[in-house]
Amino acid sequence: MSKVRAHISTSLDGYVAGPNQSMENPLGEGGERLHDWLVELKAWRELNGMEGGEENDSDALVREENANVGAEIMGRGKFGPPSRGAWGDDPWQGWWGDVPPFHKPVFVLTHHERAPLTLSDTTYTFVTDGIQSALEQARAAGGDKDVFIGGGANVINEFLAAGLLDELELHVVSILLCGGARLFEGVGPDVTLEPIRVLEAPGVTHLKYRVVK
Repeated sequence: MSKVRAHISTSLDGYVAGPNQSMENPLGEGGERLHDWLVELKAWRELNGMEGGEENDSDALVREENANVGAEIMGRGKFGPPSRGAWGDDPWQGWWGDVPPFHKPVFVLTHHERAPLTLSDTTYTFVTDGIQSALEQARAAGGDKDVFIGGGANVINEFLAAGLLDELELHVVSILLCGGARLFEGVGPDVTLEPIRVLEAPGVTHLKYRVVK
């Protein structure tokens, strides 16, 4: 059976985005540093239509994480814009331009209805009736492949608290953000994570867990 997986970069103090997210700082103040290790990788550059890049242990891991994923679920915070709210007459189309790097169906959790949006080979479907509905739709769209929970923190926390996540991989970067969007906020003490892999790589330590149910 397909898995529900999440992986996300986090600071040492548990933040996946810094404080004061804005159009100028989509990941908050200092948040871009969470992905310094990622954006130089060949695997990441390929997904974004770019050439070159580093090939190291992190590159192989990112390729593994993106393999066998049939659909993604993300929160309104990841899709944007930072102001959230109603879509308006000229609705936001995401941070990624006309050719998003997802190359698969994406389901966006939101409180505001909107017709699906197709850009290149990515179709965004906007889900207003919660994470269970989003998961059912993602599984139907992805077939036998895994479903990736793309963040941000609130969405991953919701899936953890609801017992709907199978695996979680943290990319721990040695910085302190001291505020922002925090992983595990409000998840509760009943969630048990079993470590299954630790990998040190340039600029980051990868910690992979199985969610015990």
